[in-house]
Amino acid sequence: MKPRKIPLRKCVACGEMMPKKSLIRIVRSPEGEVSIDLTGKKSGRGAYLCGKEACFRLAQKNRALDRALKAQVGQEVYEQLASDFLKVEPQFIKVRDEKEEEDE
Repeated sequence: MKPRKIPLRKCVACGEMMPKKSLIRIVRSPEGEVSIDLTGKKSGRGAYLCGKEACFRLAQKNRALDRALKAQVGQEVYEQLASDFLKVEPQFIKVRDEKEEEDE
């Protein structure tokens, strides 16, 4: 049987290609609202970040989300994303590790 293709995405901060399920998606909805999408199914333009705080800080410093989402992301949005990111980071890492164990 042919091995299943694993979709890859690039982290907008560090530029590392990783499996889509091991990245966190930041989405800009059609209404212009920027939020974290843990399901990966919200409609809108998406950008992917590693599940590490360092990558989020680098994306904030380099304004990588502005380029990836093709919209200005205000400082207050970055602050909101930072607080949300810190809340979901442990949960995301736990879910990612469980999925990796299932794949083995």
